[in-house]
Amino acid sequence: MTGAGPAGRGQTAAAAGTGTGSGRRLPLAPDESPTASGTTSPEWVRISGASAIALRFRSGRFSRPFDFGGINLLLNYDDGCRSDCSYCGLARTRPGAYEEKSFIRVDWPLVSTDELVDRMAAREESLTRLCISMVTHPFAYRDTCEITRRIRAKVGTPLSILVAPPTLNRRRIEELHALGVDMVGIGLDAATEDLFRRHRTDVPAGGAGLSWSKYWSVVADSREVFGPWKVNCHVLVGLGETDADLVDLFIRLRDQQVFSYLFCFNPEPDSRLGATRKSELRRWRRIQLIKHLIESEGIGGHEVGFDRDGTLVHLRGDEATVRGAVESGLPFMTNGCPGEQGEPGCTRPYGSYRPSEPFRDFPFQLDDADLRQVDTELALHEIFERV
Repeated sequence: MTGAGPAGRGQTAAAAGTGTGSGRRLPLAPDESPTASGTTSPEWVRISGASAIALRFRSGRFSRPFDFGGINLLLNYDDGCRSDCSYCGLARTRPGAYEEKSFIRVDWPLVSTDELVDRMAAREESLTRLCISMVTHPFAYRDTCEITRRIRAKVGTPLSILVAPPTLNRRRIEELHALGVDMVGIGLDAATEDLFRRHRTDVPAGGAGLSWSKYWSVVADSREVFGPWKVNCHVLVGLGETDADLVDLFIRLRDQQVFSYLFCFNPEPDSRLGATRKSELRRWRRIQLIKHLIESEGIGGHEVGFDRDGTLVHLRGDEATVRGAVESGLPFMTNGCPGEQGEPGCTRPYGSYRPSEPFRDFPFQLDDADLRQVDTELALHEIFERV
């Protein structure tokens, strides 16, 4: 195969919306207090700050206005997620009460599931993608199915599930498909098995059944059940991987017709990686471009070169193709599941950066000023070689 993505992929550039635009915590209304009894899934869910604004649960605005239609739900339990990933804001050993913890550096207000579904139904014309994020918990699969049924009874917007592989088997993946889920995401995060073990298994509270082989078996089963380009793996840049590790992973996923969705490591305060610096912006831009070229333009491993440390030092290719990709801005937009017509579906604004920082990924089409800035950050002339 050529490795190019499906038709319409050039217009899809986004994942679940998770930002408020203000950088401040959003206060919960008195009747939505997560400390009240009985506020667990499936009757209650947490939603991203951006989703809360879009559905009028909260007031607020983004620093740069844009259409936002990607609604993200997160399961909620009194005892939280059973996993303890070193970089995650929901990690078991991260200090603080679970209901006060952030996720991807943004807040997730708690809302009634039924009211949420009603509001989504009332605003369905403005919505582009829905996503339920599971957590590692004994009730997560059961409650995800129940919430999916309630959504599908009233809302026709395309629905994704960011699954928790320890809770799944082939039969359960088939059931999610039968319920009306059209895309599956797997939070692989780590680019290599060694990093997966280091950050997700060899941790103080234990890995909660996390297994590199299990994650890949869920990728394979999901690909068979949902079909080509209907499965994606979240890939976190900045956990200690090399550029060569990432390129190998992008090619492996591309060859299986599985999307790779990029996230930039963004340290959560008080997590075990809270003091770790995120990737340099230049490296991040180059990884974004390489990923796009591998997935959408079909370039192979022979067209990239690395130094002894696995750092990208050469990109070889057709100049028109590479320059066209940069000038389109698409590699630098937020990766994620598309809307019904292939348009950007979910955009998770401020998931990889603070509002005061440069955009790591753009939840909207880049304008001329954005493209000039990206071109400077990328410094493509340092690594590009014509073929």
